[in-house]
Amino acid sequence: MATVIALGSAPVFTGLLSWSTGGARPTARWTGATAAAVLGCTLLVLGPELTGHAMPADMTGIALAACAGLSYAVYSLIGGKLITSGHPSDSVMGVMFGAAGLLVLPLVLSTSTHWLATARGAAVALHLALFTVYLAYRLFGHGLRRTPASVATTLTLAEPAVAAVLGVTVLGERLPPASWCGLAVLVLGLVLLTAPVGAGRRGR
Repeated sequence: MATVIALGSAPVFTGLLSWSTGGARPTARWTGATAAAVLGCTLLVLGPELTGHAMPADMTGIALAACAGLSYAVYSLIGGKLITSGHPSDSVMGVMFGAAGLLVLPLVLSTSTHWLATARGAAVALHLALFTVYLAYRLFGHGLRRTPASVATTLTLAEPAVAAVLGVTVLGERLPPASWCGLAVLVLGLVLLTAPVGAGRRGR
């Protein structure tokens, strides 16, 4: 549930914040595609719970997950504005993540870090640093140069879809029918968002 709230609220927050800070009003196409993507993401992630006994929701957890989505929206808007104003995307991403690293450093120092000295711990840390941060957000930064932040954050909803497909094909996991339906709706929303305007008319 926290994953759905954080991922699903980020595109909505981004569109509203962009509009309120002088950006273009959200289009009907973006609104429809985002609504479909968020609905699909919800069904995909919560599919197993929908078929069984759902855990009771905690309002504090829901509020914190929504704050995470809002934080991601603010970060995407700031990064997008800096990049489109002429700053190199790699530099913008580096400064933002470097500052974020400094902010969480006290938390790291207050916890046990002996696991980093193990081979598995070092491999996990290297994987997280290289693939989930450096490579992923370097590509995200390049995307923000050509794509509005509201669209970019909606496209990141493809993350749980890719994770679900990898889980089924690589790890042998099984998805309930509700999750498969959510995956289809999510893909439909992303296709609607990325399809060229007027493509259907040209095809006729």
